[in-house]
Amino acid sequence: MNRIIILVVAVFAMAFCNAQNSTDGLRYGVDRTYGTARFQGMSGAFGALGGDLSAIGINPAGSAVFLQNNATVSFSVFDRENDATYFNTETRSIDTDVSLNQAGLVFVFDTTNEESPWKKFTLGLNFDSSQNYNDELFVIGTGNSSISEFFLAQAQGFPLNLLELRPGESIADLYTFLGETEGVAAQNAFLGYQGFIFDPVDPNNQNNTQYTSNVAPGSFNQEYAYFTEGYNGKYTLNLATQYTNDFFFGINLNSHVIDYRRSTFLFETNSNTGSSVNQIGFENNLSVLGTGFSAQVGAIAKLNDKFRLGLTYDTPTWYVISEETSQALETRRVENGQNIFETVNPRVINVFEDYELRTPGKVMASAAYVFGKSGLISFDYSYKDYSNTKFSPSNDPVFIGVNSEIDNRLKATSTYRLGGEYRINNMSLRGGYHFEESPYKDETTVGDLNGFSLGAGYNFGNYTFDVAYARSEQSREQQLYNVGLTDSASIETTYSTVVFTLGFRL
Repeated sequence: MNRIIILVVAVFAMAFCNAQNSTDGLRYGVDRTYGTARFQGMSGAFGALGGDLSAIGINPAGSAVFLQNNATVSFSVFDRENDATYFNTETRSIDTDVSLNQAGLVFVFDTTNEESPWKKFTLGLNFDSSQNYNDELFVIGTGNSSISEFFLAQAQGFPLNLLELRPGESIADLYTFLGETEGVAAQNAFLGYQGFIFDPVDPNNQNNTQYTSNVAPGSFNQEYAYFTEGYNGKYTLNLATQYTNDFFFGINLNSHVIDYRRSTFLFETNSNTGSSVNQIGFENNLSVLGTGFSAQVGAIAKLNDKFRLGLTYDTPTWYVISEETSQALETRRVENGQNIFETVNPRVINVFEDYELRTPGKVMASAAYVFGKSGLISFDYSYKDYSNTKFSPSNDPVFIGVNSEIDNRLKATSTYRLGGEYRINNMSLRGGYHFEESPYKDETTVGDLNGFSLGAGYNFGNYTFDVAYARSEQSREQQLYNVGLTDSASIETTYSTVVFTLGFRL
């Protein structure tokens, strides 16, 4: 399908924004920090430990554990494998990419007054990728619901005179007008009407608001392609201090960046008796940019030489998000025994008014046991209530419905992380396990996430090299569309990550 865009249009009415839902709130609210190889090798269980650049991202007091200036840079090979089942047809999709997932440094300033209980102060700067959005999903199956039902449902209630071209008016002209004045549903209805997917019940009445489908009931062969790319990154300014030999305190000021792009394409054919339209191809593209802010406060306490406790509070993250969309439609129909192909491609980018999103805060408690210089074991528990996700302006009619959906569908979750490290001279061996509860009350829309990690590192003196492997699994039910074609595919996703980190003592 032709993806060349030649016209840009601003859509100002927030009430007609791009149909956000609970899935969008989770997309930007879930933190899957990949971090350094040491962090990843222990499944991120660092809340009571510190001494690692990515550990600063979960407990800001962790930078005060450093004894000297330090810097690390980390690269990852990220692999996502989707096994999809749609009406008993199974498909597999794999996406692999290489990216910079962490880079940072910390400066340690020892106090000059030996009698002061404040032993040192630290300043840290760090970047962590908190989400990798690169994904590919292919779904194939034969169902009894058609994408034509999506267009028909969108059209009901709109007068015919809004969907018909006037003399001298182009597809782009009317599509733009409908977006500015009537919203996304009218644009979808317009595409379906111009693609001959449905006809008015009373074609001679310009005020007709009821329509009938040109696609007859039966079975439908469908292929659905879903591509996403981008990332959610967190830039952290860290300030921390050590008080006596036993207490560490810190604060993070975080700047968040969202860069997310999604493209979906549904191809459907049918040979049902009575169908004049027997082939439909529907493309949707979404581009999202966002910026956000959050803060964290944390503390680590040494109860003795072996046992440590950590506590962290993450504020909510406040985002400002902008979105752009584009669409196109292709159909094939039969008239007088002839196949007629129709392409409805407005080549218009819908630019929506910015909106705000608040993702929930988090509390985390941690404990660690250190076996001298031989090794350690660490455990983190965190609590996050996803039902506190909110879109705003909260008085907008669309966001009232979305926020109500979030309240009804999402819940609080607990996450457990367990990690260990064993040292043999300059060599370190690591392992970990992590489990995260489903954020959905039904626990099937998205299931629990669980996985394990392994890692190793070597200390060369002035620099270190670490490598880690992590694997996680999660199931979900992915609904193709929110209206009309609401069938879902069952997805089993396996995440595999290999992280390489090079560290320097400055």
